[in-house]
Amino acid sequence: MFADRAKIFIKSGKGGDGHVSFRRELFVPDGGPDGGDGGKGGDIIFQVDKGLNTLTDFRHVRKYVAKDGEQGGKRRCHGANGADLVIKVPEGTVIKDAETGKVITDMSGDNMREVVLKGGRGGQGNMHYATATMQAPKYAQPGKPGQELYVNLELKVIADVGLVGFPNVGKSTLLSHVTNANPKIANYHFTTIHPNLGVVDLGEGQGFVMADIPGLIEGAAEGVGLGHDFLRHIERTKMLIHLVDAAGTEGRDPVEDVLAINKELEAYSDSVKNLPQVIAANKIDAIYTEEGEESPIERLKNTFEPQGIRVFPISAVSGQGLKELLYYVNNQLKTLDQTPVIFEREFEFGDLTPDLPYEITRADDGAFVVEGPLIEKMLGYTNLESEKGFLFFQRFLRERGILDRLKENGIEEGNTVRMYGFDFDYYE
Repeated sequence: MFADRAKIFIKSGKGGDGHVSFRRELFVPDGGPDGGDGGKGGDIIFQVDKGLNTLTDFRHVRKYVAKDGEQGGKRRCHGANGADLVIKVPEGTVIKDAETGKVITDMSGDNMREVVLKGGRGGQGNMHYATATMQAPKYAQPGKPGQELYVNLELKVIADVGLVGFPNVGKSTLLSHVTNANPKIANYHFTTIHPNLGVVDLGEGQGFVMADIPGLIEGAAEGVGLGHDFLRHIERTKMLIHLVDAAGTEGRDPVEDVLAINKELEAYSDSVKNLPQVIAANKIDAIYTEEGEESPIERLKNTFEPQGIRVFPISAVSGQGLKELLYYVNNQLKTLDQTPVIFEREFEFGDLTPDLPYEITRADDGAFVVEGPLIEKMLGYTNLESEKGFLFFQRFLRERGILDRLKENGIEEGNTVRMYGFDFDYYE
């Protein structure tokens, strides 16, 4: 079964608690504290598996929890880190916050693996708290809690060209004729209920990936029928082939069909509306016109070619006209931007706790220490080891006014900013 959407619960592991213990060995006077640190909780990691093409597995398992870190031990033993949980998804999966609908990450392009939730840090054992005045500390730091979130997974088809048009105009037939795809074909509406992909091979290394986007109806942009389910698969394509029943075998007017579908594309989003397209006037072997009557092909060309939209008469069944259509599309693709469509991150984990406090203090070594629940929660969600994650964290500090607060406290270029074990050099 094909599935292109799923809602799941994810939670990273809790950090292990620090340990309280004291050395009690023969011939070792004044042993002192030796409680070890707790282990770090496991991360929630999403990873692309190119062998997957649906989200079906997530319909059966909806809860994903990473392992907790182990508690620290005596004799300064560090607790074991919790195992990371790697969740494999198909390429093209967009991960969104279930509550706000904002994009957390897009598993496409170069983004093959990403830490979405970081595990809680382990607590420090009592060996860290011995001072000249407190030589036998009987407390340790508890481990930090894991992060949890409900997320929506959406699989958006990655194809160069999308086939659009009303139901039963021959999209599945065309796809089966020109690619290696084997879609189910029958003479009734909504034969296709999920996108089919195929590779158009034109020889000598020429070709492109084509997706049959299931049939649209009027009102699709407002969610009528299966509108949104279908339209979102068009978002990654670079070009559209608008297939229309030129013979009007369903009793509809081909020109009105094209106008109706284009209206739905325009209503859905500007990016989809502005995609270049060509019209494939299908079923030309079934066209019948009275003598002196303008043919449907002429009407389509007179209406749309002045707008820069080429019209190609074809027959998906016999193959007539397909060579001219496919080579034209292939040449047009070469002129378009080849950068893959990647959905930028919109979701800030700080949005979940916008009013949490933080404070700025000075350490003995002059570093500016920024601490508080807001900072701690944000660090728990952000992968600072990746360039994208670090830039995202910088933007968070700027947009939340934390950088302005640091300036008010007299920070200068080259000063150190310390946040829960992370040291950063401050530069404008």
